[in-house]
Amino acid sequence: MIQQLFAAFGPQGGAQGTGQGGGSPMSLIFMIVAIFAVMYFLMIRPQQRQKKQHQDLLSKLSKGDKVITAGGIHGTVAGVKDNTVIVKIADNVKVEMNRSAISQVVASKTGAAGQPSSSSQKKEESESKDGGKDTSES
Repeated sequence: MIQQLFAAFGPQGGAQGTGQGGGSPMSLIFMIVAIFAVMYFLMIRPQQRQKKQHQDLLSKLSKGDKVITAGGIHGTVAGVKDNTVIVKIADNVKVEMNRSAISQVVASKTGAAGQPSSSSQKKEESESKDGGKDTSES
């Protein structure tokens, strides 16, 4: 592959016919390495960090945590097994699902809940200012 790149952009390659210098092969290798470094720091590393945070979240699940599943179902953890979680989604309705189906912990008994959304933060701030009164009209 590198030999093909040298043939295309090297001193005898296609760039010579346009009147421009071909450049050294080391500059081409440096550019390829730089592109891979940028891709790593902008795409791969943040994704790995997010995956690790999600794994930590799933490992800390316990009974009584309020969760949101990947399908958007809100419920409370009623039991925890090795690879599955039993989620209570309504009165007398419990669903057993894989741990990986849990996308977010809304409230946790241990205090390690996920970050609340900005809309819920605004609602909590307005309730604290209003003394808990609901000012919205229906």
